[in-house]
Amino acid sequence: MTEYRITVSKESLSFAAGHFITYGGGACETLHGHNYRVGVCLAGDLDEHALVYDFVVLKGHMSVLLEELDHRMLLPTRNRELQLVRSGEELEVHHAGRRYVFPVSDTVSLPVTNTTAERLAEYLCDRLATQLRRSSEIPVPETSPASKWKWRSPTDSPPCASGT
Repeated sequence: MTEYRITVSKESLSFAAGHFITYGGGACETLHGHNYRVGVCLAGDLDEHALVYDFVVLKGHMSVLLEELDHRMLLPTRNRELQLVRSGEELEVHHAGRRYVFPVSDTVSLPVTNTTAERLAEYLCDRLATQLRRSSEIPVPETSPASKWKWRSPTDSPPCASGT
């Protein structure tokens, strides 16, 4: 049986978010943000309507995921160098003598080790693959197309072609 691949990349599949990356030994970037543009590649058999997956439904799934991240501060919960402490409606982040305080409503705590483009792609891909129960691949470039990273959900399928 033939496996088909389809890639969806639209300007509407985007989000803007703040973050910082730790590098070990107390090194850390300053707070900054990016405009991220997300693409989705799905692989699988055709359904009874000759579709790998309904684009309208797929865009709906992605819109929900991206809305959770849009205009938020992205914080990694699995980073051993950070301590995140919630106090009422504030979230304190401690790193190497620095203390940041954010309104909880302006943050998203992600189950990742660092908020790199690579880990964001992994996070989004895993969330989408769980919803779709099929192979998916998510490229998550930052503002510059030169910094594009992908994460493929665990599968035996080869990766989708995406021009990276």
